[in-house]
Amino acid sequence: MNIQLVDSLIQVIESLTPEESLLFQEKLSARAIQSTPGVCGGNARIRNTRIPVWTLVSLHQQGADEAELLRNYPGLSDRDLENAWRYYDRHREEIDRIIVSHQTDD
Repeated sequence: MNIQLVDSLIQVIESLTPEESLLFQEKLSARAIQSTPGVCGGNARIRNTRIPVWTLVSLHQQGADEAELLRNYPGLSDRDLENAWRYYDRHREEIDRIIVSHQTDD
């Protein structure tokens, strides 16, 4: 582990202006959702998992609360769910279309 690098990163992050800090957080959040051809049908998913955003959104729309989702997906964190909801807010049409297509497949 490179402690010196981590300490340097902390210094840089702490020196950011409020606007830069907000942009930094947004960019980190954006990286938390991935779309990779051949993984989960190329649909948006939680970073380094095979848990699609549409699945979480669909379960949430069906009444699953965040505590239940975290119990059912123990590898996820509160932040992962926040990122999924944020992604859904920005890409609602895409996610809704995927949900509908999976409902008609059943």
